[in-house]
Amino acid sequence: MAKKKVQLNYTGKDLEHYNALMEVYYKISNNMRIRAGEVLDRSSADKRGVTTHMADISSDNASHEIGLRQLSEDGDVLTLVEYALERLAHGTYGKCQDCGEMISEARLKVRPYAVFCIKCKTKREEMEY
Repeated sequence: MAKKKVQLNYTGKDLEHYNALMEVYYKISNNMRIRAGEVLDRSSADKRGVTTHMADISSDNASHEIGLRQLSEDGDVLTLVEYALERLAHGTYGKCQDCGEMISEARLKVRPYAVFCIKCKTKREEMEY
């Protein structure tokens, strides 16, 4: 099934939000490309030489695991950015997904892909503990 091409005619605040989201998207995508090359390319270990010391092996495994976790977290952010772009296209960008109130511009400036306002995000974090 072919995807429909969406015509983007953003102006004013919507254009600012779109540009901020795309900036995050490209930054994270680039970081992921670099990190994936480092984490998933096993030849880098071969270039250093095969180590047999258990401490070195453990350190390499820990670094590999951290890198994979960071890739996963970056992927989660890209998903949020894509969701925010969908909301922007449908006119629901900036609305808290819990309470329906508008997310503050200050929060959107720092985290343009935010899904919750500060009040609802705080409540959710408190419930996790």
